[in-house]
Amino acid sequence: MRAEVADSWHRSAAAGVPADEVAAPITLPDDELRDAREAHPLARVFPLLDDVLGQAARDCDAIMAVSDEVGQLLWVCGTPQVLRKAEQIGFVEGSNWDERLAGTNAPGLALRLGQPTSIVRAEHFRHSVQQWSCAATPIHDPGSTRLLGVLDITGGDAIVVPQTMAMVRAAARMAEAELAREQLTRQVPTPRRPGTHLVIESLGRSETLLAVADGAGRQANLRLSPRHSEILLLLASAPRGLSGDELAVLLYEDDAGTSTLRAEMNRLRHLLGEELLLSRPYRLAAGITGDWLGTEALLAAGDLAGAVRGYRGPLLPRSTAPGVVRLRESLESSLRTALLRSGVPDLMWAWTRASWGADDYGMWVALRDAVEATSPMRALIDGQIGRLDRELGL
Repeated sequence: MRAEVADSWHRSAAAGVPADEVAAPITLPDDELRDAREAHPLARVFPLLDDVLGQAARDCDAIMAVSDEVGQLLWVCGTPQVLRKAEQIGFVEGSNWDERLAGTNAPGLALRLGQPTSIVRAEHFRHSVQQWSCAATPIHDPGSTRLLGVLDITGGDAIVVPQTMAMVRAAARMAEAELAREQLTRQVPTPRRPGTHLVIESLGRSETLLAVADGAGRQANLRLSPRHSEILLLLASAPRGLSGDELAVLLYEDDAGTSTLRAEMNRLRHLLGEELLLSRPYRLAAGITGDWLGTEALLAAGDLAGAVRGYRGPLLPRSTAPGVVRLRESLESSLRTALLRSGVPDLMWAWTRASWGADDYGMWVALRDAVEATSPMRALIDGQIGRLDRELGL
C-alpha cells in the first residue's frame, strides 16, 4: 500500500470511521444545498467544468463531482444509471467525503494533502466503495490561493489510466484561469508606484504564486505558468541580473534559440509590466520576498525548526531547468544535512512524514537511532525501514 494511502487508513480508523459503513454521511441537507451552491465561488465556473469534464465523464460511465473546501459534494453529474449506482454508497449531492467522515477516498485525500491524488478500488477504506476508483485535484482561488474545493472523477476500471488525472488537473486549471480572468476584469487598473514588492511562493509548487504589492496598499495575485515560474525564480535568485545567454543556459536543457527566450520574456513582461521586468541585463526592479529564500535565511541563522516549518516541499519540483534543479537540490541537501546532524526526532519525523521524505532511507535510519528503544514511534520506524529494505532489495 502506498504510504499516503496507509496514512489515510490510519487517520480514518482513528476518526472512528466504520469500514463496513455503507454510505457517506449527509452534512448538507436538501433545504440548504441550493443556497450553499449559489453562494459558493465555484458556482461561477461549474458550467465550464461540466462542459469540459462532465460530458467526458458521462461518455465513459463515470461521475464528475465538485466538493467545497470541507468535503461536501455540491454537484454530482453523470448518467442516471451510474448516479443510481453511486447512491448506494452515498456519493450524492450534500454528502461529505472528508476522510474523517467517509474514510479514505480521492476527494478527501486531495483535501487533506492539498494536491492531486487517486484512489484505486481496494485502496478505499470502506468496503462498499472498493468497487470504485477515483481521481481528484484541489481548486484554489487564484487571488488568495485559498482552497475552494475539489474536482473529482469517480468510476470503474476504465478511469484507472494516467489520462484521467491529466484531464481532471487540466479542467481544474481552466477553472482557476477563468476565476482569475473574472477577478482581473473586476479590478480597476492603477499605475504602479515606487515601492513595489514581489512575494514569490515556489516551494512544493509546480506553478509559482506571485503577489505584487504596489506600496500603496494594493496587491495583485497571479499564478504563473511553469516556464514563467522558472524565469521568475532564476531572476529573483540573481539580484544583479542575468544576460540573455546566462538565462538561457540556466533555463533550457538543450541549446534553445534566443528567439524562444525573447518570446517568453515578452510574455512575462506583458504580464508583470515593463517597469518591473527590465532588460540588459534581465532583472526584477522590485523588492523580493521568496519562500525558499526565507528557508535559506532560517537555516543560516540556525533556526532549524523554523526552516522545517517553512519548507513546504521541493522548489518547483517538476522543473527540469538546469538552474532551477541546482537551486532545488542545494536547498534540499542543506536542509536534509542539517536535520541529520541535529538528531532531533520531532524534526526528523516531520521530514519522513512528508511526501518528499517518505522514502528517505538514511533519514529513517537516523531517526531510529535518535529515538529511545521504548518509544512508541520505534515500531513504525522499523516498519518503514523494513519496507524500504524490501523495495530496494537490501
